Amino acid sequence: MTDPLSDDPAKRGKPGIFARLRGNFLAGLIIVAPIGLTIWLIWTVVGWVDSWVWPFVPAAYQPEALVNRLLGLEGESMVTVNVRGVGVVVFLIFTVLVGWIGKGLIGRSFLGIGERLVDRTPVVRSIYNAVKQIAETVFSQRETSFDKACLVEYPRRDIWAIAFISTNAKGEIDAKLNDGEPIVTVFLPTTPNPTSGFLLFLPQRDVKPLDMSVEDAAKLVISAGLVYPNGKIVAPPTEEKS
Repeated sequence: MTDPLSDDPAKRGKPGIFARLRGNFLAGLIIVAPIGLTIWLIWTVVGWVDSWVWPFVPAAYQPEALVNRLLGLEGESMVTVNVRGVGVVVFLIFTVLVGWIGKGLIGRSFLGIGERLVDRTPVVRSIYNAVKQIAETVFSQRETSFDKACLVEYPRRDIWAIAFISTNAKGEIDAKLNDGEPIVTVFLPTTPNPTSGFLLFLPQRDVKPLDMSVEDAAKLVISAGLVYPNGKIVAPPTEEKS
């Protein structure tokens, strides 16, 4: 009689057809789901940008008008064209031109005048400053990314969580907390949404830097511990013989 609790594969019965179908379905889902979701997300975002950009383009330069004019079609013979993605190209070109003008002397002057006018408008001022701060944080080309991943004890001792080292504390916070040891600014993300989390100020002795990259640590956080960095297994340190 076969022991149902045996770990020997040879002693276990061959999986049935439904078990094999289920295994194949799950394996296929792992392959298809990321591809499908990626395509759907890109398609949706591109369509959203197109719908936002095309109303600003004159009707004579819309894709349908250009194609019908090129083919010489009029009236009922005109074709309907849905060229998804052209609006994204228009948006990219427009944004590059605005950035090029804004970096120049004249552009900076006009931008400064506009920002001074916005600063005098109560509600618009709050919205503009908040959006500007977010955009500068996300799209700035300056080195403002996290330095390293680390481990910190949170929410209590002997419970460890992955966090990201931002920089050493500065200003008033460093003056209030520094007791002869550097104070490290650490961002502790939540799982599976790493965009929210906690800002912690810890003594350097309470922060354990990791060798893994920030990207690998982020994958570990987002996957709730299911995806380890490149599948690597870190060997335990060997004890030195006396």
